[in-house]
Amino acid sequence: MTGALAGVRVLDLTRVWAGPHATRILADLGADVIHVTSRKLAGELSVAPATAKILGVYPDDEPGERHWNRNSQTNDLLRGKRDITLEFDTPEGLALMRRLVAHVDVVIENYSPRVMPKYGLGFAGLRAINPRVILCSMPGYGAEGPLSGFISYGTNVDPASGLASLMGYRGELPYIGGNAYPDPVAALFAASAILVALRHQRATGRGQYLDLSQCEATTALLGEFSLAASRGTPVPTRDGNRLPDRAPNDAYPCRGEDRWIAISIESDAQWRALSGVANHPEWATDTRFATTAARLANIDALDAMMRGWTSGEDTYALMRRLQEAGIAAGAVLDGRDLVEDANLNARGFFREIDAPEVGPKLYAGQPIRLSATPPRLDRPAPTLGQHNQEVLRDLLGLTTAEIDDLKTRGLIGDRPAPAK
Repeated sequence: MTGALAGVRVLDLTRVWAGPHATRILADLGADVIHVTSRKLAGELSVAPATAKILGVYPDDEPGERHWNRNSQTNDLLRGKRDITLEFDTPEGLALMRRLVAHVDVVIENYSPRVMPKYGLGFAGLRAINPRVILCSMPGYGAEGPLSGFISYGTNVDPASGLASLMGYRGELPYIGGNAYPDPVAALFAASAILVALRHQRATGRGQYLDLSQCEATTALLGEFSLAASRGTPVPTRDGNRLPDRAPNDAYPCRGEDRWIAISIESDAQWRALSGVANHPEWATDTRFATTAARLANIDALDAMMRGWTSGEDTYALMRRLQEAGIAAGAVLDGRDLVEDANLNARGFFREIDAPEVGPKLYAGQPIRLSATPPRLDRPAPTLGQHNQEVLRDLLGLTTAEIDDLKTRGLIGDRPAPAK
């Protein structure tokens, strides 16, 4: 194992996105991350073709015979980790879990706060096994407080954090983000907190309990709005992409299907430059648009005029012309554009990883780049339970017969548990 975090072992009990993203960062940086999957939560044994097409998470929309190993989210978030299956809601599974705790530096989980203490795996219980252990808990609303028992996903946290109240258009309802934005936000806070706790652990030999509320992680990034409210400043209205001191400031359609360009003008000089790029010099002297104040007062007419112009332009060509004129402009990139983006590819951001049962695919890289200990991005996500024998034998000392017995009794395995 190489990397800045070589020698750090993490027991990953997380699910969905926030927790797995945090541990993927640690794995990319060299930590030995052992992800524990419950076969009861690994999904159904089969996925119908129609369902697979709706979900859109399988290569070529083909779930295959072992769909749980072909899921795009699983292959993205579990890369670089080891995976074992274990049912710690059974006495034998719980006993093995406790033995694993003795061999790790960090335990991370994103259950509701009642789950870990229920099995004696709260911080006090873990510390009794391993005084050095760091426990990072990532409940939606924190380990304490009136909402602590609530189960959450990023789509719940989005409105609860205050984020949704800022998203949308004038006179319309709040919008919830399209990608559960609070999940990766919480992941970044969790990874940072774990790194700080590891430094303390190395210096003192003692672990810590990290109570990381996913909701608070997102709210922390919106601090200026709560600060303004505490000072009596009116809550800002939802106004789409528009800003109170810039016009135009929006995304405008370009030639082709779903092609857009974002343009922001912050001065009258830039507006005059844009008028030249658009071959409409009369815009610069039109009293409705000649000054920022005038453009803001006539924003609807301004945006309609802009759309009429940009809709006949090529996105990238227009972006370059505007940028050459000193105007902030950028093509709005979708997933296809990102994979083909010249800058990202020149920097080697995307990496091809050949995952079992999926084949070689391009994956987003790790933006944290360390010159002496670069991240490892060549290790594919494991298949379900791929490392059962390796971890139980090499780390816990179980014999082959004992491991086979666990598999026979359904405590471990490489397939989801049949639904009851």
